[in-house]
Amino acid sequence: MTNILQSLNKTIIAGTVLLLILLIIMFKAYDLSFDLIFWQTIFRYLHVVVGVMWIGLLWYFNFVQIPNMPNIPDEQKPAIGKVIAPAALFWFRWAALATVITGLITLALYYGHSGAINALVLTIPNFNDPRALTIGIGMWLALIMAYNVWMVIWPNQKRALGIVEADADTKAKSARTAMLFSRTNTMLSIPMLLAMVAAQNLA
Repeated sequence: MTNILQSLNKTIIAGTVLLLILLIIMFKAYDLSFDLIFWQTIFRYLHVVVGVMWIGLLWYFNFVQIPNMPNIPDEQKPAIGKVIAPAALFWFRWAALATVITGLITLALYYGHSGAINALVLTIPNFNDPRALTIGIGMWLALIMAYNVWMVIWPNQKRALGIVEADADTKAKSARTAMLFSRTNTMLSIPMLLAMVAAQNLA
């Protein structure tokens, strides 16, 4: 077991094997088949997994890294900027994209074409379909957040971290812009998560 847990790849493989075992048990217990309900469940699960990665890293940046950077000695800060932050940003931005993709697939599987369109166009004030209204609000908050990740935070972080060349003044301005939009996403994530949970459980 120690050999497995010392390697991230082996740990992920072991977790996937456990997942497959659980799926086999569920197939027998629930008499499942590869029908619409099965694929709805699988894509919702994938949506939650990548969403946890995305929001978890967003909150890591805002609750851990950014507030504690002033406490790190200057000679140690390059380790964060050159090693930790680029790796975290890699998983952060791709998890954001994967969350959007799996979310749109899940939406289509659960609500069908017309329901998905109703949610996407936010048929306000369509209180006859509160689920579509709620999930639509949550989705647009998430889409704004994903846009911020790819179009604002990542380009500015590339300059701030020296991944692309920039002068010292540009780096400082880019770091501030990235931080402010990261904080914006943290703010939006709070109502977004409520909308996602409420759309499933209150309908």
